Amino acid sequence: MPKHRRSRSSGPGLRIVLVMVLVIAALGIGYAIGNNTDDDGQDVSSGSTSSTIPTSSTSTSLPSADIATAVWPFVDSDTRYTDPVEAARGFATEFVGFKNPTVGPFQQGDSRSGEVEVRTKISTPTTVFVRLMSDDTWWVLGSATADIVVDEPTTDEIVTSPLSLSGRARAYEGTVNVEVRQDGSNEPIGEGFVTGSGGADLGPFEGEVTFSEPTQTHGSLVFVTYSAEDGRINEAGVMRIRFR
Repeated sequence: MPKHRRSRSSGPGLRIVLVMVLVIAALGIGYAIGNNTDDDGQDVSSGSTSSTIPTSSTSTSLPSADIATAVWPFVDSDTRYTDPVEAARGFATEFVGFKNPTVGPFQQGDSRSGEVEVRTKISTPTTVFVRLMSDDTWWVLGSATADIVVDEPTTDEIVTSPLSLSGRARAYEGTVNVEVRQDGSNEPIGEGFVTGSGGADLGPFEGEVTFSEPTQTHGSLVFVTYSAEDGRINEAGVMRIRFR
């Protein structure tokens, strides 16, 4: 009987304890869900991270937004590329003006972009930046070379005439030719040159180039050096610009 009395008196107490444990656990779970933050107070729940992935409603605006960052091919043309190397080759020969360049293999960057090196007789390559846009074709964002480093303007900057230029370069007699182009045409709306170093090291340059009133909202700033041997383009730096 004593044992029986102890079991009856402990039953409700045990149930109360279990209920309290369940309540505390539920409150703890609710608190964790409602306060899933890191040490800086930033929300780290799965819902917040998924918001960085474009949804179907926003993806419809991607083609025009992506293509607006590209310098080649021209949007209004029928030229499109399904191969990144061919996109780089077309840019080098048809946009920049290289003559029979050596075009290297595609070097993967992220899942939709990468680089292709274009060379002439000189050892320094021109690196062409390519990207697979939302229309599933390859576009060129621009190019760069170690012999031409542009500090001003910056990529995608809004520019006006006269356009101030600064940076560092090395070239034959230090001369780097500059063209301002607007989308849809290889004919410059402004051109000039800057002078860097004619020696082994990069030398600073400053200058400006004036250009006529553009009829397009976007364009490109093209820096090229020429061979002293045959007058062909040696290398090219091309960057995206916008007009006010």
